[in-house]
Amino acid sequence: MMRQYMEVRRGLPANTLLLFRLGDFYEMFEEDAELGSRLLGITLTQRNGIPMAGIPYHAADTYINKFLEQNQKVAICDQMEPPQPGKIVRRALSRILSPGTTLEDHHLDSRHHHFILALNWHDGALHGAWMDLTTAEFQIGSENRVADLTPVLSSLAPREIVVPEVGYLNWSNADQMGNEYALLAQLFENRPVTEVPDYHFDPISGGQTVLDALKVLSLEGFGVEKDHPALGAAGALVTYATENLCARPENLTSLKLYRSQENLLLDPTTLSNLEVFRSASGARDGSLLDALDATVTAAGARLLEGYLAGPDTNRNEIERRQNVVGEFLESPGFAAELHDYLKCVRDLQRIVGRLQNRIRNPRELGAIRDTLRQIPFVFEILSAFDCPAVQALQARLLEFPHLRKRLDEALDEDLPSLLHEGGYIRDGYDSELDRLRSLTRENKTWIANLERKEQTRTGIRNLRIRYNTAFGYFIQITKSNLHLVPENYIRRQTMVNAERFYTEELKAREGEILNAEEKSIAREEELFRDLVAAILKDAPELVTTARALAEIDLFVGWSKLAREWDYCRPEVTGESALEIKQGRHPVVEQMMRKERFGLAGTHAFVPNDAYLDGSTEQIALITGPNMAGKSTYIRQVALIVLMAHIGCWAPAKSCRIGTVDRIFSRVGATDELARGNSTFMVEMNETANIINNATSSSLIILDEIGRGTSTYDGLSIAWAVVEHLHGNGDSGPRTLFATHYHELTQLERQLPRVRNYRVSVKEWNDEIIFVRQVVKGSADKSYGIQVARLAGLPPSVISRAKDILAKLEADDSSHNLLRKRLNRIKHAEESGESLSQLEMF
Repeated sequence: MMRQYMEVRRGLPANTLLLFRLGDFYEMFEEDAELGSRLLGITLTQRNGIPMAGIPYHAADTYINKFLEQNQKVAICDQMEPPQPGKIVRRALSRILSPGTTLEDHHLDSRHHHFILALNWHDGALHGAWMDLTTAEFQIGSENRVADLTPVLSSLAPREIVVPEVGYLNWSNADQMGNEYALLAQLFENRPVTEVPDYHFDPISGGQTVLDALKVLSLEGFGVEKDHPALGAAGALVTYATENLCARPENLTSLKLYRSQENLLLDPTTLSNLEVFRSASGARDGSLLDALDATVTAAGARLLEGYLAGPDTNRNEIERRQNVVGEFLESPGFAAELHDYLKCVRDLQRIVGRLQNRIRNPRELGAIRDTLRQIPFVFEILSAFDCPAVQALQARLLEFPHLRKRLDEALDEDLPSLLHEGGYIRDGYDSELDRLRSLTRENKTWIANLERKEQTRTGIRNLRIRYNTAFGYFIQITKSNLHLVPENYIRRQTMVNAERFYTEELKAREGEILNAEEKSIAREEELFRDLVAAILKDAPELVTTARALAEIDLFVGWSKLAREWDYCRPEVTGESALEIKQGRHPVVEQMMRKERFGLAGTHAFVPNDAYLDGSTEQIALITGPNMAGKSTYIRQVALIVLMAHIGCWAPAKSCRIGTVDRIFSRVGATDELARGNSTFMVEMNETANIINNATSSSLIILDEIGRGTSTYDGLSIAWAVVEHLHGNGDSGPRTLFATHYHELTQLERQLPRVRNYRVSVKEWNDEIIFVRQVVKGSADKSYGIQVARLAGLPPSVISRAKDILAKLEADDSSHNLLRKRLNRIKHAEESGESLSQLEMF
């Protein structure tokens, strides 16, 4: 047995822990046992000097999940035949489970995608392939600029990253890649990385590997050229998945080509600042994803996540989604019925994927049956709509009447989770199974009658007839009753508190009983395989139907949100103008209602307008005190733009959105001490990323540039950033710039596309009241001391701060020197005098 173990162990990849099936346990030996006991917190034992640790077979999924959560790869070596006396059971490697390649439902979050990513940096370009094995989503992309590919990769939140051995080591040299290395380092942070031989990333052999996996002769039908450089990463991904599954993935049917220009890009910093997938605390609650998720199916929730990961710039696709949402919005009764039926729909796409990859149990088939029962009702409701977009959705739904009828007739209503337990095929479905079951039932009745007869004959009231796989059927008698054992009882096993016996009569019947049970279970498994084959025959159509159901679920949910929160349909145009009337922050508005238990009135969210145009009103400089709402305002504009690009309706009275290619943000003050970056360095890195990658079609939100250094340094940098974004051309990126540097408001006079806005406040008895209204003009001061009072600073500190402020403002210091220079600019404007940029500042 240990020779078996060593043979399997030698063939495993590095850093893979082996679980070796021994009867009712999975055992770990030697170094694996020491590691496994430490990761799981279980007892480490020894046998013949060999360290051992084991986990129960029936509870293995729980322990395996703990391994995966700690980014530990696990190989499963199973028994491939029933145990037989005097013979070593044949064992073989059945799966390697890694964080990115697991398929089992209990290892997954049903409402999130489960991507694995392969990356290769070659010839000055980044090539990537990403795959969700559970749903067969498979995509490749190559970009010369890392910044064009990392936004989508960060949005996907891959569970595991596969890289070439040599290539990954080279990436760690920041001198080779410059600033782009920082973007990759951010992607790799806190994610398991698996290194594979470099030759797995060869584009030529990788292309052939992909062809074989998709079972096609050419990739041209997917819009992919045969020599596409990312096919190396795709091939490495398929090879890695094949090694882990111990067979080629059977659910891969298509390959998509990612083009950054077809998507609205949000870099990792922006995703974090806008709290798209996670709130600032790291939780899903309080994120945009959570606010927009009104789905009732796991597939619908994953579709929403996918839309947010890759917002569309194709206006036709955006309008298609808006049209369906609008139809459901106008028919709330039908929409509610659809959601009622969809609540009974199971995760069809992932279930079919597991069946295709040989992970099968009766409950999976029952889930498909339950889903197919709902489709006719969904189909009928969609028939009531005249909208072409809804009709197109309906056309993608198939009802599978023959498959549904077969599953209804074959499967019992209550199904076991394990195949070998039996009892999942209905009585009356198969005559041979009914005959075998009848024999089994008769024999079990015979056993029960024999037990009662022997209890009466021997006078042993607690006499029991039991069964186990090692000894078969036996009569168990406690030690206190051994003096009553009849002479025809033959001893089989002695235990601590009892002994086990058999009789010739029982032994003769045992063979018949076991034979009938084995034949019954074997027949049931044969029927099960026939049902699986029938399902797999319709697998492509089932997956198409599953995707249509997910879209229906998502769009019905969005119509519910639009109705409940009074969202409008955004007009997405090809122009640069961005106009929002009475816009609101979708997350903050919902959180306010939760906190106020649904009360409106004075606690309602205060809406605000916004207008930007790259060629006229390009940059909005927003001043006002802390806590007044500047950050909320600029973020809500960005979120409304994002919502418009995924086809969702938006929290506003009306909005017209000129398409955006990228959203950038620079918000808040954080450090990266582990990387040696101070707060100010992080701020400058993020600002540099924006300046270097923004285009005239981008949307930029900036909250406090230059606050992490001295006043002069910070103001100079902020001033220069505004000038750079404005540029000397006719247009530039639409920008919302919130700042406490009131001196910047002078730029409205110098740069034609800069406009000043302020967040209004009311002053009363040296206190401020936040109005939350954004209006034209500039604030005259920051009200920092008043905000400090609201935060609870002691009165003595507040009083002293006022004294110091008054002295500084009266003193002819750097503050007044700067003010004089700004007045010089104003005087020059009024007199028509021409000043150079250097003279201005």
